[in-house]
Amino acid sequence: MPKTKQSSKRKKFDYTKNRKKLKKQFIKKYKPRIENEQIRNAWDNRKSTARNLLDMGLAFDPNRSLPIKKQRLLGDDREMKAPVRVVTKPYVLNQMEEEASRPSKSTKTLSSDLIGYVQHMIQEHGDNHKAMARDEKNYYQDTPKQIKRKIDEYKRCHPKEYEAFISSLAPPQPTGQ
Repeated sequence: MPKTKQSSKRKKFDYTKNRKKLKKQFIKKYKPRIENEQIRNAWDNRKSTARNLLDMGLAFDPNRSLPIKKQRLLGDDREMKAPVRVVTKPYVLNQMEEEASRPSKSTKTLSSDLIGYVQHMIQEHGDNHKAMARDEKNYYQDTPKQIKRKIDEYKRCHPKEYEAFISSLAPPQPTGQ
């Protein structure tokens, strides 16, 4: 019986492949890093992904967990009961719900250059956006509407600073003596 052509071929080492990189790619594909801290701490490497998520009370396949109900005829009014699944790690779900219920902190901020630019424009011209557009500090030749948007962005991102700045611009009110 003749041998197959491939089996008689001599094996050669491929020097063009980076073995370290290949190993990292393999690990990254088959054992990915789980970003969520609660899931990562409760994860069991000996179990499958579906089993791990089921133990935590999470869905692996949303189509199975929330199936689309088929239209029935008028005579068929049987109710289908979903199988009751036992959640062995409910603390994961509780921690995730608690984390999601916390108010998110806005991380949007403006550069110090833009804040200085907006403060200069308000200090010099008040609410006159056309005069701001003709100002010599308007290096990027922003239009009045662009300047207005930048001021609005400053108001939205730094409301306390804006109020303090506007109150510092207002003339001191005389005391009634």
